[in-house]
Amino acid sequence: MAIEHYVGTPRMVVAPTVAPTYRDAIVGALTARQATLDRALRTLADEADGLATAATDLVDTLRRGNKILVAGNGGSAAEAQHFVAELVGRFQRERAPYAALALTADTATLTAVANDYGYVDVFARQVLAFGQPGDLLLAFTTSGESENLLRAAAAGRARGVRVIAITGGRVSRLQAAADLTLRMPCTDTAVIQELHKIVTHLLCDLVEAELATWAGRAAR
Repeated sequence: MAIEHYVGTPRMVVAPTVAPTYRDAIVGALTARQATLDRALRTLADEADGLATAATDLVDTLRRGNKILVAGNGGSAAEAQHFVAELVGRFQRERAPYAALALTADTATLTAVANDYGYVDVFARQVLAFGQPGDLLLAFTTSGESENLLRAAAAGRARGVRVIAITGGRVSRLQAAADLTLRMPCTDTAVIQELHKIVTHLLCDLVEAELATWAGRAAR
């Protein structure tokens, strides 16, 4: 116990304690999550060819002077913006910004299209507006079944835009509509989103390292 000093009569104050049940629950949850992520990451490492192809596609797109469009819903919308922020800003290295656009960020466009055409068209309309042959559409989704992403993929195909889907563990309709699908080896939504973040950092690091090396060679 401690004595709290203030004008008047001192009084004893009992220091706050952490409820043991919360601590036990947290330790148990972290231990279980560590085991889940360890299994998932080992599986991803065994299937690294897909990630390597995605990294190559991203590098080739930017090296040609094309751009990357990124979309998703909910937590995946946040991941889409995270991915773009790492490319337009920086991840680990000082370098020129890369051409990437989050289709989730313009609330005026999102609400206008949703109001006039329906939420199912909020991404497809932007892909038709911004997509050019040689661009790449990256779709984050835990389910792979979002209608607005399916329509965005179809719009991308119509524009000559390559489509990469980063999904959960289940086979989905978006997988059939994409040129390349990276399926996370998990069906729990929260864990899928955590794996998406790891994949974001991995891909951005590879892209940044490769393009920085390429820019250095071009400057010589």
